[in-house]
Amino acid sequence: MTRLSTLSIVIPAYNEARTIHLILDRVRQVELPAGIRKEIIIVNDCSTDDTEASIQNYQRGHPTFNIQYHRHPVNRGKGAALHTGIARATGEYLIIQDADLEYDPREYNELLQPVLDGFADVVYGSRFQGSKPHRILFFWHTIGNKFLTTLSNAFNNLNLTDMETCYKLFRTDMVQSLSLQEQRFGFEPEVTAKISRIPKVRIYEVGISYYGRTYEEGKKIGWRDGVRAIYCIVKYGVG
Repeated sequence: MTRLSTLSIVIPAYNEARTIHLILDRVRQVELPAGIRKEIIIVNDCSTDDTEASIQNYQRGHPTFNIQYHRHPVNRGKGAALHTGIARATGEYLIIQDADLEYDPREYNELLQPVLDGFADVVYGSRFQGSKPHRILFFWHTIGNKFLTTLSNAFNNLNLTDMETCYKLFRTDMVQSLSLQEQRFGFEPEVTAKISRIPKVRIYEVGISYYGRTYEEGKKIGWRDGVRAIYCIVKYGVG
């Protein structure tokens, strides 16, 4: 069994004023097992809407909720926001949480279970495993995701089913030891390649639900990010 006192929850946010308070409600309401405390680290990547005001209002309304708030003075990308959050995490493990409503914080406990059982250092939440609900959206996104995951697996000798998932749970000292460079959505293939090269790292995967957004609802990733992901898989896969 692995003893764990604090889970750091890193939330990158860009123009999420409509949903940031809702996801914080869901995170706050989650009961973690074995008395594990939550450390919330929000990184606002220079949003141009009312994201900052929404976060600050939430902090005032919930003064005992452990929220660290950081703001980039210029927009640098999701990867850069994650670098900032990861560097500031103090929990033994950390998980990445998007600021929208696509992923369900109630599933933290399922990602934590292989860690608490003493099996895992890293756990990915797969949208392509298990019997949980998955919103039906874009055919080509699914094909692209599976292609990128397969390519990443080939370079890194893994058998993941969802490399691009948001829900990645890391042993904090391991992910903080990596020299991460990608500023945007290249974070996913880069961190996967680099974490897989840590000697004796134990990587697990569990099935999760997925409540995807359309572009009208705020989805941001596009085809250029897919092209960049291919470049990153090759770059960091042979590095």
